[in-house]
Amino acid sequence: MRKVIHKAESRGFANHGWLQANHSFSFANWYSPEKLHFGALRVLNDDIIAPKMGFGTHPHDNMEIITIPLKGILKHRDNMNDDWQAVIPGEVQVMSAGTGVQHSEINGSVEEHLSLFQIWIIPEKRNVQPRYSQKMFKAENRKGKLQTLVTSFKNEDKESLKIHQDVKLSRIDLSEEEEFTYDIKSEGHGVYVMIISGDINFETEDLKTRDAIGISETNSFQLKSNSDSELLFIEVPMIKI
Repeated sequence: MRKVIHKAESRGFANHGWLQANHSFSFANWYSPEKLHFGALRVLNDDIIAPKMGFGTHPHDNMEIITIPLKGILKHRDNMNDDWQAVIPGEVQVMSAGTGVQHSEINGSVEEHLSLFQIWIIPEKRNVQPRYSQKMFKAENRKGKLQTLVTSFKNEDKESLKIHQDVKLSRIDLSEEEEFTYDIKSEGHGVYVMIISGDINFETEDLKTRDAIGISETNSFQLKSNSDSELLFIEVPMIKI
């Protein structure tokens, strides 16, 4: 087994006033040669956006972009659809940038801060037709069991959102002292585990809120919750870039 631990306080941080951004991997003006990516996972940003503020229209291409609101209301608009789309906690949004897309993202509330994860996955296909989708995933369906959010178009799971890469994004909510074993698809895949909230134990490591661990070169691993905990699993091919 190979593992890499990223403590919450070791992430890159940028204070833009209206945006408080934490970067698990090198992004924008923050660069760390040891934190360029984890396999096909290129970006995991943990953002807090002030009311009424956000990102103006900007381009993306050849990237699979996944957004998970944790608190507040995200509003999204792109050149595939001129209408603003609201994305709320419990929902997941995916966008295949492909040949190119222009989009805007703002905090849809005039009072409440918006907290979200934005994840960029390197695609297995380039220059695909841009695509957008979102879906609600109920919290009660991840109590003590894995709830699959995103998989590849090649995966037969009809309940998950789809992107152009052999991935599996999932969540689980564990009660205090609960154990969970994660089975990895193949030794060519690894899993990046983000502790959304709580406190878990992995082997000899105690990981707390917003700590993360990347695990690869194994078939499975076991976690135990020291308190009620929410976890995000990002399973990706361990490609080199």
